[in-house]
Amino acid sequence: MLGAAIGFPVELVVPGSASIERKQILAAYGAAVVESDPYAGSDGAIRHVRELVAADPDRYFFADQYGHPANPAAHAATTGPEVWSQTAGRITHFVAGLGTTGTLMGTGHFLKERNPNVQLVGVQPSESFHGIEGLKHLPTAITPRIYDESIPDRQVGVETEEAFDTARALARVEGLFVGSSTGAALKAALDIGAEAAAAGQPAVIVAIAPDNGSKYLSTGLWGHAVQER
Repeated sequence: MLGAAIGFPVELVVPGSASIERKQILAAYGAAVVESDPYAGSDGAIRHVRELVAADPDRYFFADQYGHPANPAAHAATTGPEVWSQTAGRITHFVAGLGTTGTLMGTGHFLKERNPNVQLVGVQPSESFHGIEGLKHLPTAITPRIYDESIPDRQVGVETEEAFDTARALARVEGLFVGSSTGAALKAALDIGAEAAAAGQPAVIVAIAPDNGSKYLSTGLWGHAVQER
């Protein structure tokens, strides 16, 4: 979108397994879309980008969302203050999926400065082979350079079907059309809420919804919906 608006050519590498809608949106904006190994996920895309840049360093500016400090800095400057303001400082848990990890790193840094007792929860797929687009299984993936493992107070693994079921429930019960990474974050938040309720502890839990369901209509997340009707 930004490249189109300022006339700057953009080339993006995405896993071949990425949804067709995601690829079509990028192409609609005029980006050159390069597909990497569909079985290598985001790590394969990262490696392919590094190869392209190394082969022709004068041609590319490599934005590197997994390693650029502007990623967490943007969340420290915007997401963190927004969450703190909208909860009037009452937040007890902040829950975010781990993809580039910038959301949890930046927002978490801001929230901890305001209240060290806020619990920061990182959400990732429970297994290395999963269907939750946008999230990394960090034990088996390339760790983003912006990631600081000391920042999360807790790590939560979510099964793909749990993420899918939660995303579907959000659409049908709450009218919120989201993707699987949101489903994963909300599943973790619901479990934390249940734990707090069982312990009789009050909690104000914020979970980030970073994706939109329209980018996944052709995937297993929503592909079943027409048949079910």
